[in-house]
Amino acid sequence: MSCLRLVLGDQLTRELSSLRGYEDGDVVLMVEVADETTYVRHHPQKIALILSAMRHFAEDLRERGLTVDYVRLNDAGNTGSFSGELARAVKRHGASSVAVTEPGEWRIWEMMGDWESDLDLPVDILEDDRFFCSRTEFAGLVDQGKTGRMEYFYREMRKRTGLLMTDGGPEGGAWNFDKDNRKALPTDLAPPHRMRFRPDAITQEVLELVADRFSDHFGDLDGFGWAVSRKEALRALRHFIAEALPRFGDYQDAMKTGEDFLFHGLISPYLNIGLLTASEVCDKAVAAWENGDAPLNAVEGFVRQILGWREFVRGIYWTEMPGYAQSNHLNAKRDLPAMYWGAKTRMHCMSECIRSTRQNAYAHHIQRLMVTGNFALLAGVAPEQIERWYLEVYADAFEWVELPNVHGMAMHADGGRLGSKPYAASGAYIDRMSDYCGACSYSLKLKTGEDACPFNYLYWNFLIENEDKLGNNQRMSLIYGNLRRKSDEARAEIVRSARAFLDG
Repeated sequence: MSCLRLVLGDQLTRELSSLRGYEDGDVVLMVEVADETTYVRHHPQKIALILSAMRHFAEDLRERGLTVDYVRLNDAGNTGSFSGELARAVKRHGASSVAVTEPGEWRIWEMMGDWESDLDLPVDILEDDRFFCSRTEFAGLVDQGKTGRMEYFYREMRKRTGLLMTDGGPEGGAWNFDKDNRKALPTDLAPPHRMRFRPDAITQEVLELVADRFSDHFGDLDGFGWAVSRKEALRALRHFIAEALPRFGDYQDAMKTGEDFLFHGLISPYLNIGLLTASEVCDKAVAAWENGDAPLNAVEGFVRQILGWREFVRGIYWTEMPGYAQSNHLNAKRDLPAMYWGAKTRMHCMSECIRSTRQNAYAHHIQRLMVTGNFALLAGVAPEQIERWYLEVYADAFEWVELPNVHGMAMHADGGRLGSKPYAASGAYIDRMSDYCGACSYSLKLKTGEDACPFNYLYWNFLIENEDKLGNNQRMSLIYGNLRRKSDEARAEIVRSARAFLDG
């Protein structure tokens, strides 16, 4: 009696729960299916990364002595769906049972629920224990009131794991060092060269496939340089720890024209498809601090993104779905502007962040939150449209991590479940954290009118449009106090400028 062990494209981890207990006669099934490449129009580099990493992982399993049945995207008879390929493989191998690790996305979780009855054999859906906090444990913390804000959850996870803890308290006497992590980039500081990987024969074959089938998707395929194997991902991690982590903390919020990576990790795609695990990444970062190779503010800030934020948004996703995606607290309805797809814009900050996205399938978290996300929030873009965009264009975007980040954090569409106030900002914030404004044809000094920075009047117009929902928010009392001191004429000019810009 053999077990068919299905491994999905974001489960490329040797110690995956569905691979444990493998016995002679079992078969590992891996499938490239059209449904997964087109349910949204993914960036070509994202498709190439996942398909190449899957093919490399299959070869790794074979070298370890496992039997792998691998179905390629263009194989004859490929049904294009997980369910169809699983049914074909059960018949092909005469399997008596199926084992699979729980998926990262709700739509696949629902699909898996039908497999046992459709296949008429046992389907064991195993816990994905590559995370610090299981779905069940997070639900328990919700009941205990420890997930109201990420900071509370993060502290709980620090205590549970012992990461950056000493004698029951946080290293350095503080739980986070955000105050030290908001420095603008000095003009004379050159970011380190970042490691990229030359495509091998397997990747080159995938690139040709992607170029042939997905050339009409947004994004450049030329210059693909992502790690596609466990060995390469580990090299990328070591390179980040040695060359970028020491200054990551200071400049993690900084932005600079033409510098797409700065001191950021560039490892989130590898974490999210399984080539790296969260525990090993955090351990190596903490070891760098213990060895004196990186300062505490950098290491804590990095660990917080993984142990805190990444785990928190996953927990929110699984406890709040499927209804979470349907909320629209601010009643935002505008269409996503064409500049998100590369149409020309006078806004240098938006143009620069979207250029990086197009070229790299990547933009760092401040570019996403405080430029492209901030604009969508202030412009009142329909949440589902901007959420789909983020899911399509970034190599690390899977719904469990993308949806809460955009729906809750960027768009405040969940009414405050993820964050207590919207991440809204005027052009002054972007100017403070970047050199973007100096190269822009709009004027940061002007507050209204056709030559004023659109972020300036869109910010105040956002506050005006949403005063009934946000005006009593205690964290926004100072802001709304400033708004209420503006004259009727000033408010009317703000609204006129915003409407002229948005309608145009």
